[in-house]
Amino acid sequence: MMSLTSFALSFVLFSCVFAAADTAYSKLRFGPQSINLWRLDAREKVLLAAHPSVTPLVIQDTRNIGFSASPIASSQQLVKFPEQHFVQPIDHHNHTIGSFGQRYWVNTRHYVPGSGGPVIVLDGGETNGEDRIPFLDTGIVDILAKATGGVGVVLEHRYYGKSRPVSNLSTDNLRWLTNDQAAADSANFMANVKFCDIDEDLTAPNVPWIYYGGSYAGARSAHMRVLYPELVFGAIASSAVTHATLSNWEYYDVIRQAADPSCTAHIENTVKTLDILLEVPYLNPHVKGLFGLQNLEHDNDFMSVIETPLGYWQDKNWNPTIGSRKFDEFCEALNKPIFGAPDIVALPVGHEDHLLSLPGGHRIDVSILNYAQYIRESLVKRCLNLSMTVEECFGTYNDTAFLEATIDQDWRLWTFQVCTEWGYFFTAPPDPEHPRIVSKLMTMDYATKICQQAFPPGKYFTVPPLPNITAVNALGDFAIAADRLAFIDGDVDPWKPCTPHSVYGENREDTILRPFKLIPGGVHHYDENGLRNITDEPPEIQKIHYEMVNFVLEWLDDFEA
Repeated sequence: MMSLTSFALSFVLFSCVFAAADTAYSKLRFGPQSINLWRLDAREKVLLAAHPSVTPLVIQDTRNIGFSASPIASSQQLVKFPEQHFVQPIDHHNHTIGSFGQRYWVNTRHYVPGSGGPVIVLDGGETNGEDRIPFLDTGIVDILAKATGGVGVVLEHRYYGKSRPVSNLSTDNLRWLTNDQAAADSANFMANVKFCDIDEDLTAPNVPWIYYGGSYAGARSAHMRVLYPELVFGAIASSAVTHATLSNWEYYDVIRQAADPSCTAHIENTVKTLDILLEVPYLNPHVKGLFGLQNLEHDNDFMSVIETPLGYWQDKNWNPTIGSRKFDEFCEALNKPIFGAPDIVALPVGHEDHLLSLPGGHRIDVSILNYAQYIRESLVKRCLNLSMTVEECFGTYNDTAFLEATIDQDWRLWTFQVCTEWGYFFTAPPDPEHPRIVSKLMTMDYATKICQQAFPPGKYFTVPPLPNITAVNALGDFAIAADRLAFIDGDVDPWKPCTPHSVYGENREDTILRPFKLIPGGVHHYDENGLRNITDEPPEIQKIHYEMVNFVLEWLDDFEA
């Protein structure tokens, strides 16, 4: 074992940089640090814009605010598929409120004139619709349009991107950001859109519309088939979170069980050790100091920073040009040789020779040093580069910091949906004896306080104390089902516990009429992206794409105008 003094001297010698620039993200995964990381990213963009020749030493992947890896639309794709606009009422229940332009993009390269469709529409979900254009070009929309001779469409979600019905994002102005209003947008679009350069009526139900969505939009896809069966001929719900929940602790448990065992052993041990040491007053500041966070006041803020890398898991993708290796790099960092002694790495967590002594008889596993260095280099350094304090960067108790409601504060959008209808607050397991890779300090009270901080009561709307998840679950929950409604999930997707493939749902038969498919090794909506030549895809992705083409073609054989 080594002393704390020798440890501290060696600690400062670490100098590896682990983070890489990558700011494409979607927003479903929402944790206590999500907004802070969004703001760091925004400040870095301002810095780069003002000083284009200056690059921050570390730019962190900020996708942890959201759901999963997404490709970024190229300038060529934006030219190839110009944006169009469809007029929607702000309130489908009161058209006197006003209207807005909902953006959409169309791919007609495969359409056979006079064939009568189909139309394949992809729900943009909780992100800028431009992020979904690659799926229109080489992903699932193009794959299905090519197979069917149909038209492909990406429809941007209200409030996201440039589909803005309001001038600011105050509590009152967000009151029309609901599941009901978004579904009504899609129905209105399907029933009334007129596509440019197509001199035919391709509205529903005159031609078959196949609705596709992934993740939150996957739930929308399933809901559309149930709510508007006369318009939605068929629907594909990928990684569809049809179960809204308050505590989403199972998210982390999927990662704990699916990740490399040596990595999760390091994480479990680090979290358990830190939870204990933070309760020792004379050690508390020193423990935080190892991570560069000695001036972060609240222990739960500190531990929420520590769990940030766990969100990288859902950014995995079979296509390395789209997916992120951040989680794997994090695990590699935890397994680094310590102090030039590679033999120590091979020892199990907790081995006598793997421990270092702290004052008061406490001992910690030396792998915590690697964890601390990763946090310092990938997160804390970002803060220092911007001349900010760690409290300014990672604190969550300054209520006034979350009140800005200008239109560019788009973190408020998914946060509002979380706080009003969807939930998915990330907490520790309810059973204190259950193995865990997050701190016991990740409580419901801590996770939900942002809802009252960011959204003070307005004149017309007040955010409820807890989200009304019944509004979502009443539409079918785990059991949601219909003919020509397909569910496709990944078996190591951290969101699987909120989908019909959850252990809480009943197992189903996989049929042509009601496909129910699980992708081996799949993470989050693994079927959504694709390659120009489908035969270049990995076998399991080729398989799911061919199966999707097959059941959609079978569905279309039954269409009667």
